[in-house]
Amino acid sequence: MGIGMICTHIKLFTQESTKILSKIILNIAVPSYMLSSLMTTYTRENLLDYLPKVILPFTSMVVCYMLGVIIAKLIRLPENRRGIFASTVSISNTLFIGLPINVALFGDASLPFVFIYFIANISLFWTLGVYGIKKGGHEKNPRFFNRETLKNLMTMPLFGLMFSFLLILLGVTIPKFVMDPLKSMGSIMTPLSMHYIGIIPDAIDFKRLTFDRSMFLILGMKFIVSPLLMFWLCTTFATPLLTKNVFMIQSAMPAMTITSVIAESGGTDHEYAAIVTTMTTLATLIYLPILLTLISSIA
Repeated sequence: MGIGMICTHIKLFTQESTKILSKIILNIAVPSYMLSSLMTTYTRENLLDYLPKVILPFTSMVVCYMLGVIIAKLIRLPENRRGIFASTVSISNTLFIGLPINVALFGDASLPFVFIYFIANISLFWTLGVYGIKKGGHEKNPRFFNRETLKNLMTMPLFGLMFSFLLILLGVTIPKFVMDPLKSMGSIMTPLSMHYIGIIPDAIDFKRLTFDRSMFLILGMKFIVSPLLMFWLCTTFATPLLTKNVFMIQSAMPAMTITSVIAESGGTDHEYAAIVTTMTTLATLIYLPILLTLISSIA
C-alpha cells in the first residue's frame, strides 16, 4: 500500500491506473488465484462443510440493511439517500479491499471464507442493495431482479468461484501445465490489489468530506455494529476462529465503489454516494489496525 501511495505521489501511478489495475485484478488475477488456490487446498468434504456458513454473513447483512432502513427514516434522511445509507452500512467492498487484506493477514487458509462472504455480499448488493438505491430516484418501482441484475451478478470472480467449486465437487484435477500458469497469474493479485488501495487516497478531495448526522451513524454502524453483530452470530453458532476473524474483517470493509454509479443511473443522490464511499474507504484504512487489535484480544 505504501509503495502504491509513493508511486502515485511521484506520478508513476495515476487515477487512470486504477481502471487498468481493476480490470487486471477482476478479470485475470482473482479468477486465476481462486482456481489455483482452491483446487490445490480444498477437498469436496471441506467445501460441503464450509458452504452452509454463508448463512452467517447473509443474516448479518440483511439485519444491518433493515436497521439502516429504519434509522434512515428515523433521522428523516431524504428519500434519495435512504437506499445509499442502508446499502453502505450493510454491504462491503469484499473483493478489491477485503480479499487482499485477508490473504495478507491469514494466508490462503482464509480464502474459502472470504469467498463465502463474497457470495452473500454480491448477491445482496445486486438485488436488495441496488433496488433500495434506485427506489429513491426516478425509478419509483424498480425491479428487484431482472436480466440486468443477472448480468451484473455473473462477474468473472463469481464465475471463477463457481467453476472452482464445481471442479472440486466433481473431483476434477487440473493438469500441471494449466495449473502452473494459473498460479503465476494468481500470484499478482495481492500486490496489485495493495497498489490499488494505495492509489485511492490521492483521489480523495478532503473538501468534499462534509460530516452530518448520517455520516457519523454510517461510521458507527459500519465499524462497530456490523462487526459486533458478526462476532455474536459466529460465537452463537460456534464458528471456528479463522472464519470468525475473516467475517468480522469483511463486515468492516468500505462501501462498494460502484455505489455512486448505481445512484447516478437511478437518479438518486450520487454526490452523497461518492462522499460516503470515499469516507468509508479512508476510515477503513485508519480503523483496520484497531479492529485487528480487538480481534487479537478477543482471540
